[in-house]
Amino acid sequence: MMQKLESAKSASCLATTVHDYEVNVNLSIQWTRWILKPIGVWPNATDASLAKKYFSRLINAICYSLIFFLLVPCSLYLVLEVKDVYNRIKLFGPLSFCVMAFLKYHLLILHEGDILECVKRIEWDWKNITYIQDRELMITYANFGRKLVVICAFFMYSGFAFYYVAIPISVGRIIAEDANVTFIPAVFPFSRFIVDTRYSPVNEIVFSLQLMAGCLMHSITSAACSLAAVFAVHTCGQMEVLMSWLKHLIDGRSDMYSSVDSRIASVVRQHVRILKFLALTEKTLQQVSFVEFLGCMLNICLLGYYVIMEWSSSHLTSAITFFILLISLTFNIFIFCYIGELVAEQCKKIGETSYMVDWYRLTGSKKLCFVLIISMANSSIKLTAGNMVELCLTTFSDIVKTAVAFLNVLRTLT
Repeated sequence: MMQKLESAKSASCLATTVHDYEVNVNLSIQWTRWILKPIGVWPNATDASLAKKYFSRLINAICYSLIFFLLVPCSLYLVLEVKDVYNRIKLFGPLSFCVMAFLKYHLLILHEGDILECVKRIEWDWKNITYIQDRELMITYANFGRKLVVICAFFMYSGFAFYYVAIPISVGRIIAEDANVTFIPAVFPFSRFIVDTRYSPVNEIVFSLQLMAGCLMHSITSAACSLAAVFAVHTCGQMEVLMSWLKHLIDGRSDMYSSVDSRIASVVRQHVRILKFLALTEKTLQQVSFVEFLGCMLNICLLGYYVIMEWSSSHLTSAITFFILLISLTFNIFIFCYIGELVAEQCKKIGETSYMVDWYRLTGSKKLCFVLIISMANSSIKLTAGNMVELCLTTFSDIVKTAVAFLNVLRTLT
């Protein structure tokens, strides 16, 4: 009877542990998964069925088709039908956003395997954490990552709602000049060399498809930003855990090994694991970050120009919409630069914490391990855009300054 009670008690403890582990993993990646899964970017497990894999590829094909549905007809309209300079510039911004969305979506699909490996490493970290204070540190950073994802999604979908819903509603149905019909103006103008979208039901179908494509493009932008935020913030959480281990390296802790050599080995393993995860994150997101870097710099310039022109023309709804899009894209690139700064600062803190440990109490050559940790902390991997531009707050400042400079040039020329 006692054996049964003990086995039931141990099974209950195991179930609680598994439940906590799943809850904590969801705390880190759940909302990112909600954004990525509907657009077919969330990676399938290695043992996923063929049906799931084919279904993901079907979603990818639909998403590509929706992006091209916006890009191709609007490009033809811009080249063949638009003569006014301001209207050409006004269409160039949305088209560049389409190109950005296509590139980011394609790059995320190419790096599905790396994303899956990052997710597995996050799951492993949560599964193998044992000390309650370390778990609380990780939970704090996981909650911070969730807040970044929510704020990013809020700004991006707010821009979508205003641009694809508020502007068409404020304009209303338009009476055609050369035909006795009224129609909903397309958010992305459609070339008449393909089809005349003024007539029903083509007008309603095109408007609905453009609405879906717009939601997709803003979801892709949110997905890229949320992935970067979750991976970088998880890295920072692991660095905080490592610094906690370093503070207790000399005297030990209840969950640590009894010998100093074993504790040193576990610290070095943890540091190496963090650096490998950071390298994998950099590999996964550096190309996406480069697209975001160039695209946001261009679009911040163009959106600022649109706001000035629409406000001077008393088109208040359009001016407010472009201003909201300007805020959302500025915040988006700020998130990329901020998390890069955060990771770099945490790496430096590891070196500082290593030096502040009572390493002089160690005997013999055991002190030399701190030299290696400090050296690696000072020269560790940083998050970059295309392995060319370091993501930091200085870079964000340079992006804003460059965008404003191009805006002044654009206003002077037009």
